[in-house]
Amino acid sequence: MGILKNIEWTDTNSNLIIWKYPINKDHVNKGSALTVRESQVAIFVDKGRLADVFLPGFYKLDTENMPVLTKLMSWKYGFETPFKSDIYFVNTKQFTNQKWGTVNPILVRDKDYGAVRIRGFGNYSFKVDDAYVFMQNLSGTNTKFETIQITDYLRSMVVSGISDAIGESKIAVLDMAGNLQELSKIVQTKVAGDFKKIGLELTNFVFESFSLPEELEKALDKNTTLGMYRNNMDVYTQMETLEAMKEAAKNPGAAGGTMGAGMGLGMGMGLGNIFANNMQQMQNLNNQNQAKTQMPTKTCPNCNAVLHGSPKFCPECGQKLKLVCPDCGTEVKANAKFCPECGRKLK
Repeated sequence: MGILKNIEWTDTNSNLIIWKYPINKDHVNKGSALTVRESQVAIFVDKGRLADVFLPGFYKLDTENMPVLTKLMSWKYGFETPFKSDIYFVNTKQFTNQKWGTVNPILVRDKDYGAVRIRGFGNYSFKVDDAYVFMQNLSGTNTKFETIQITDYLRSMVVSGISDAIGESKIAVLDMAGNLQELSKIVQTKVAGDFKKIGLELTNFVFESFSLPEELEKALDKNTTLGMYRNNMDVYTQMETLEAMKEAAKNPGAAGGTMGAGMGLGMGMGLGNIFANNMQQMQNLNNQNQAKTQMPTKTCPNCNAVLHGSPKFCPECGQKLKLVCPDCGTEVKANAKFCPECGRKLK
């Protein structure tokens, strides 16, 4: 029979949550040492019954720090003789970058598009919050327990929480991409209680993206394109006409070169008309802009100072001025309300 002098676990597997210490034929003796490192918890198990829990620290095993085992083993006079016990180490560090995704699309009711099936993708992080509860609910007395053994179970809880959170948020489908952080917080709050029931803590939850059904994405793309065309319908019509003419010129048809030449001539005339119309429109626009900017310039007859508006006296020399229309320059009477030439309202 061997005596365990120092019981410890040096974690080398980043995905290992629970590890059973290989006690083999050895025994725990009074005074045996137990080292529990940071981000670890040690649990003694007697015949399948969870007993004493040891948090990070260094312990000399004795009756005082093993009250549950003392009771289970009915030690009348304390811990005197060596004994055997299963010893489990639980990794309480944070397990990050756990991927989640909706295997089946989530059906949501959208105010704009009705019932829509969406898919979501992202990641989450968790850690063991209560090692005792976690072993009771999930790991049991397995020799080891890894994250892969719980991934599917946790993912199902996450996806269930996502479905409820999206339904309660009332966020429109098209606005979800812009509210990923808000949705992440809602889901994390909603699922946290389910994790806690099995001794875990959901430390982080992230929505990375949403995807819509392919047919809806195509419809949205088409609607966006049409919206762009509505604002530039004249340009779009001209572009389509040009493309049609080019295609027609490439295919002379059954009539041979004569029809091709006719098409080419038609295309040339069409191009000429289009460019002529564009030039005319630009010229009209320029004329309108010039008409707006070219206002008659008025000067003082005494000092030639530029006059703005319709002052009665020159602001530079004080010369009394005649009243003129600010638009056409026509002299008007002092009490006139409208210009007799252009109809400009004066007062």
